[in-house]
Amino acid sequence: MKFIHAADIHLDSPLTGLSAYPDAPVEMLRTATRDAFTKLVSEAVEQQVDFMVIAGDLYDGTWKDHNTGIYFCKEMGRLKRAGIPVYLLFGNHDAESEMTKKLQLPDNVFTFDARKPTTFQLEGLKVALHGRSFKDKETVENLASGYPAPVPGVFNIGVLHTALEGSSAHANYAPCSLDELHAKGYQYWALGHVHEHQIWQGAATVVFPGNLQGRHIRETGPRGAVLVTVEDAEIAGIARLFVDVLRWYSLDVDVAGCNALAEVVVAIGQALEAVLADTPATIPAVIRVNVIGKTQAHGELFGLEGQLRAEVLALAAAIGAERIWIEKVKVNTAAVDDGAVLRARADALADLQDLFAAAETDPDFLKGLQEELLGLVNKAPLELQTAVPYFKDIRSGDLMGLVQDVRPGLVAHLAQAE
Repeated sequence: MKFIHAADIHLDSPLTGLSAYPDAPVEMLRTATRDAFTKLVSEAVEQQVDFMVIAGDLYDGTWKDHNTGIYFCKEMGRLKRAGIPVYLLFGNHDAESEMTKKLQLPDNVFTFDARKPTTFQLEGLKVALHGRSFKDKETVENLASGYPAPVPGVFNIGVLHTALEGSSAHANYAPCSLDELHAKGYQYWALGHVHEHQIWQGAATVVFPGNLQGRHIRETGPRGAVLVTVEDAEIAGIARLFVDVLRWYSLDVDVAGCNALAEVVVAIGQALEAVLADTPATIPAVIRVNVIGKTQAHGELFGLEGQLRAEVLALAAAIGAERIWIEKVKVNTAAVDDGAVLRARADALADLQDLFAAAETDPDFLKGLQEELLGLVNKAPLELQTAVPYFKDIRSGDLMGLVQDVRPGLVAHLAQAE
């Protein structure tokens, strides 16, 4: 017996983070979640699986129109023609309270009730699936505790949308413990809600397949579902099915050995080529470049993130215009000199460094700086209000961290210019 376990598909959820890139793959961003799901359905048909389980968050909230539901019905029709039933559980993003638009689903789709746990028995396969959908988005009760006892003599699957213990990155919906799931007596737990792939072995096999398609820079690396093979009521194998159509990467480039901007650009180019070498040619890569390390180039890089980004965009276009897009370039380098060399010079730069150091704790200077910067902050466009972390500090008057961060870069930049 084989089945596919998927979750967190988020159909028609927008992909974010590339709007400022002039050659962004707009159409691919718009249809990525659908394209990934279409690939999953094709895998199910090709693998001739016995059924599919979707453990919540099929949708991304209330539909904007009926096209989302029509698309899903079309894909379910493909599975119906292949004789593949689907067992669908609704999670927090597609709870009944959010599903204001509904369409009649094909008769090969079976949904878990939101009022009480539902059990579906597949007599020919000797399988029982137990699950309960979310009725409300803010479901914080322990749903697993109400699941029924396992059906004797069959392979029992628990389907649950849950934060599980320790998943602090996700809202604490339907919380339960791993020990509780192992003690239930089921052979497999098909979980959803946590977007990272995770698996635990024990009295039961507990699996988060991860979400089907990365949607932003916090969802990096390969994404997809899992293919579970069962023999003699025992799990024989769990294989990941990667169906994402666009892949996100956060790329750290250590430029400690670089002495100038040109060398930094070369180092980034080499790192980008390495990413492409490890990425299938059919899957475009969206990359955030994080430039790190103590480097002699720190002063030259200071305040030049815009220029560096332009250099990186040119690199990306040359390396693979259709295979790589740059989400952002962030400079987090540090000066090699901790200030001792400059202090020993006893010149204007040394005086400037001492002045900055004193300014960090000078309340009058910090207040005057806040007044100067508030005008800039208040006039900044909306997208910068959340993108620039210092804006919050400027409003609150806590500018010590800002001065501390700027001092080494500015001094190093002036020293290099001199």
